[in-house]
Order: sequence, then C-alpha cells, then structure tokens
Amino acid sequence: MKLVTQVLLRDEHPFEHEFFLRTSKSFPFMKQLAIMNRKAQQIKSNNDNKILSIIEYPNLTRLDLSYTHDDYVQLFLFNMKMSLPNNLHLRVDYESLERVTYCFTRYMTGNSSTKLAALYFDPVDQIDEYHIKNYFPYACIHRTFGFILSK
Repeated sequence: MKLVTQVLLRDEHPFEHEFFLRTSKSFPFMKQLAIMNRKAQQIKSNNDNKILSIIEYPNLTRLDLSYTHDDYVQLFLFNMKMSLPNNLHLRVDYESLERVTYCFTRYMTGNSSTKLAALYFDPVDQIDEYHIKNYFPYACIHRTFGFILSK
C-alpha cells in the first residue's frame, strides 16, 4: 500500500473514527483524500472521545470535503483527535464551512487555522472573503475548478 497516494471514500453509511484511523494506517503515504458522504456520524460522548486514538495524515496535501455532511468538516478542522499537516489545500462547501465555524466565530484549538494553505469554493463571488481571511489568515482563496487531484 506504499504506492497509494490518492483515496476516494464514498458510502451511504457514515464513516466513524475507527474507519479513518484504519485508513490513515493503511495508506501512510496518502497525499490526496476525497470524501463523499452526506450521512451524519454517530455522536460520541466526551468520555468516548478521550480514549480514541489520534488519526494522523502526515503526507496529506489535498482534502476534498465538498460533498460531505458538516460532521466531516468539523472532524477534520476541530477534532483534537485528528492531526493534519501544514500547507493543506481544502475544498469545501462554503455554507458547510460557515455552519461549522459558527459564521467564522468559533474558537479553533491549536493551530488548525494556520495549517490551511488554500481554500477552494464555488462560486467565489458569493463568499465573505473578509471573514474567511480573518479566520484562516494564511489561506489563499480559489475557485473550485483549480482544485484538481493529480494523476
């Protein structure tokens, strides 16, 4: 599995923490991850969250969450059990991002906001670029068509 650098996850059932943990271990050289899943994750209690292992994607450069439930955006941006590398390019639905960040006012723990190098939306002219730049100060904003998974 050392040669796998691109992964597309699509299902009608929600992906849970254990699934992402196994995926990260199975594909340690993954650079690009696209998730297509509109099903909400099962809610875990705070006690369950304390015993979960940290999910690491050390080589991830591109993450596509544009066709996911808000839970996945929240998981990748706010969950302390998810470790992402710096300079990440994220494709996400603007309205979903707006909801999970509470209109760009939600406190981000650690340095999650500085890890994003680029955000991809469509259409760009309908977003509030001022609030995005304040919330993600180092992220460049692009149109979705610029987010191409390499071959």
